[in-house]
Amino acid sequence: MNNQEQKSILAEQTETPKEGNSFVEFLTVTIKYRWFLFWFVFIITASALTYALLAPKWYKASASVLPAENTDFLSAFSGLSALAKNFSPSKGLAALTGNSEFDRYLVILKSSTMVDDVIKKFDLRKEYDFEVKDYDKVVKAFLSNLELEVQDEGNLTVNIYDKNPNRAAKMVNYMVAKLNEINTTLSVSNAKANREFIEKRYLQNVADINNLENDMKLFQEKYGVIAVPEQIESTIKSMSEIFSEQAKKDIALNVLRRSYGNESPITQKAAIEVEEINKKINSLIGSGNSINGSNLLIPFKQAPALGNKYLKIYRDIEIQYKILEFVQPLYEQAKVEEVRNSPSVLVLDKAYPPIKKAKPKGSLYALAAFVSSTIVGYFIIFTLVLFQKIKKSDPDKYSYITAALKKDLTRIGIKDKAGE
Repeated sequence: MNNQEQKSILAEQTETPKEGNSFVEFLTVTIKYRWFLFWFVFIITASALTYALLAPKWYKASASVLPAENTDFLSAFSGLSALAKNFSPSKGLAALTGNSEFDRYLVILKSSTMVDDVIKKFDLRKEYDFEVKDYDKVVKAFLSNLELEVQDEGNLTVNIYDKNPNRAAKMVNYMVAKLNEINTTLSVSNAKANREFIEKRYLQNVADINNLENDMKLFQEKYGVIAVPEQIESTIKSMSEIFSEQAKKDIALNVLRRSYGNESPITQKAAIEVEEINKKINSLIGSGNSINGSNLLIPFKQAPALGNKYLKIYRDIEIQYKILEFVQPLYEQAKVEEVRNSPSVLVLDKAYPPIKKAKPKGSLYALAAFVSSTIVGYFIIFTLVLFQKIKKSDPDKYSYITAALKKDLTRIGIKDKAGE
């Protein structure tokens, strides 16, 4: 190659923009390979569209449901409804973060009980053309055709895709009816468990009240008292009056002794009055006064012990009465909840056989095929242009690359034949 040829090559390289860095060259390559690109994109897009038009049609049936507004027996007690009503062992701490009734519906609709029942009911194993041993594939195929969506409006939509529009609608309506049945059964079971727990606590509460009332009766019969606080108050009031009278009589007796002496009739009379008052005080301190076995005034010596024992029994009775006021309405409501059998799921929109197919959609297939084939087509033509430039600028590298590729392809062919 002489100097003139080298200069001409350098001039061409200088005038030609670098591959991939110039819109002009991109446009040039596109125009150069336009027919290849056109037919490549056209064939792939037309093939995808044809497949979408000739493939089996799938229809989508939908139903919309809402949770029924059940009266929860805990709702009457604001102190419990905020926490206990929403908490359940199955949810754990997640129950305190605002999960709705729809979470329960989603779990039921995707449960093995529901899926197995639908597959057997509509013989989907035969419909999906799977063998007996491929039951897991049947389940996966059914779940892939099942869509559950919680809408922003507050309803749950159940969607099923099937080749038969009538069967699709029947499956949706059957699942909604089964959802109502299972959810109602679970609610009744939960209500029964609540009733049994509350009943046990209620019966224990009644037994405790009976025992404490018997203790109070025995206490009153043993000590001859009826109402200790009131009787202690009466005792203190009576004692204060008697002690006040005793002080007056003592003063009067001392005055009379100094004035008339101990032998005076007046002094002796005053001494007798003081003596009688002291007997009365000793009587009150010792045993008190009783009428028909009941102490109207409690003896001072026994007042602290009797008062303490009485107050303990009285306190326990009051506590049990308060518990009874709380538990008894719960118990009655729990019995009502257990026998109630109202629907727990409200059907907002029933499923009807769809008229138009839901998939495959020809427009989506055509658009996806067009975009992907365009990208692949450009990749092919730019790869060809790159190989041409390598061949032109560096033949040795081009020979090495083509030889390596041919060698790899030969090995792959040999392995395929050996596998056959």
